[in-house]
Amino acid sequence: MTSVLHGFERKMVEVPIDHIVPTVPVLAKILITPKFKTIVASIREIGIIEPLAVHPRKGAPGYYDLLDGHLRIEALKQLGEMSAPCMISLDDEGFTFNRHLNRTTAIQEHKMVRASLATGTPEASIAAALNMDVKRIREKAHLLDNIAPEVVSLLKDRHVIGKVFSILKKMKPIRQIEAVEMMIAANRFTATYASMILITTRPEGLSAAESKKKLEPEVSLENIARMEREMERLHQDYQAVEDGMGDTMLSLVVAKGFITRLLRNENIFKYLSRNHADLLVSLTTTTEAIAQDNRTPELE
Repeated sequence: MTSVLHGFERKMVEVPIDHIVPTVPVLAKILITPKFKTIVASIREIGIIEPLAVHPRKGAPGYYDLLDGHLRIEALKQLGEMSAPCMISLDDEGFTFNRHLNRTTAIQEHKMVRASLATGTPEASIAAALNMDVKRIREKAHLLDNIAPEVVSLLKDRHVIGKVFSILKKMKPIRQIEAVEMMIAANRFTATYASMILITTRPEGLSAAESKKKLEPEVSLENIARMEREMERLHQDYQAVEDGMGDTMLSLVVAKGFITRLLRNENIFKYLSRNHADLLVSLTTTTEAIAQDNRTPELE
């Protein structure tokens, strides 16, 4: 039986913040977003919940490259903290972390709130930690009431606003699943798109509490049938693209990791700077674009 390899050292350590070197630049505009302000408020109230992920910096004893936790370390700096709890990674490749996962999706916030309430934490304390009012905390706590488990599984890593779940609750479970599959196929997770699906839902697909006569505007059965055919074609096109997406993304991520390692070599970097400045700019821009891919506000 093969043993499981650990990705991190078993003990967490406190590392001086000025000994941690970020590997991805944090844009100034990110530091004024509600997302970042929420992180600052959370750390101020209850501290760091998830440690930073770092790797010992080559040729610099006592210093570490930051693999994961760029917004958290910026928040710690704003709060005047001198050190941060860190997990020491045994691999220096930042791309081994799931960069497409938004750790504060609506579903994950719901689970965090429910877990905190289960321990007896007052709603007011949670609201203060997340920089929200108590009403929003209650909404998050009941976000998944009457939502099909399959829908939760499909949307757990998606950035979906609470209003979408409110719209889904007006449908029966099987229709909720169909609606979410349409949203994934179209890569659209807005309340407007969810409302469009609700409008085109047949009466038998609505929840008992929802009446078809309340839906505006009226849509003919012919238009509903046409939209369903278009959605089916869109889903087939999406599946065709998705089939080849895995290999493409793997190649892209591996290439990005290889280029990043090359550019860490001081001799290579100096040579490119002197003789191929335009190529160096292109390589740097490309690797940064991959690192920032679809996750600029969620650089945690």
